Amino acid sequence: MGTIANETIALAQYLLPGFLAAWIFYGLTSHPKPDQFERVIQALIFTLITQAIVFFEKFALLWVGQSWSIMPWNSDSELVCATITAVLIGGIFAYFANHDGFHRFARRAGITRETSFPSEWFGAFSKNVTYIVLHLKDDRRLYGWPIEWPSDPKRGQFILSQPSWLIQEDGKTVEKPITGVESVLLSVEDVKWVEFLDKFWENHDEPKSS
Repeated sequence: MGTIANETIALAQYLLPGFLAAWIFYGLTSHPKPDQFERVIQALIFTLITQAIVFFEKFALLWVGQSWSIMPWNSDSELVCATITAVLIGGIFAYFANHDGFHRFARRAGITRETSFPSEWFGAFSKNVTYIVLHLKDDRRLYGWPIEWPSDPKRGQFILSQPSWLIQEDGKTVEKPITGVESVLLSVEDVKWVEFLDKFWENHDEPKSS
């Protein structure tokens, strides 16, 4: 029983950095969590990457230790290196996923046409940092700066600052600011579609009225 327990602990120590990297990745991105089997497979892939890097870290640290020794290389120091490496790997993968890093390079190389974003909805908001107009299902239009927006187009809320209603008067679109309101929280279920405006505000001190 003692041998089985020791082997189980050793296996857990070997696999946990991969699960840690996967946990960090999904915690820092809007990618939906896959089912349990796929999450295990992805954690194993992260484990493989982590252990491969630790292999090279071991030789680098042993070489440095010939001149400047801190502590011997053992199972504890290997676990520390694996944990730190897993955190960095999870953070790096999350960064590139949120900024379309890997897929942008792959598109330029002609390997794929896909993006790193979990959906076209997420990609549109990530690439278009500007004022938006929310077209509501009751045909009203709400204009403002998106502070937060849902990662899923079917659930979640928008938070708009500087909100204004856009109404028609004498055949023209007129902006009617919602006075005394700092921001508006609106369910995505009430939104029919989203309009991203030109970045006219980049060269102006105040937002341009529609």
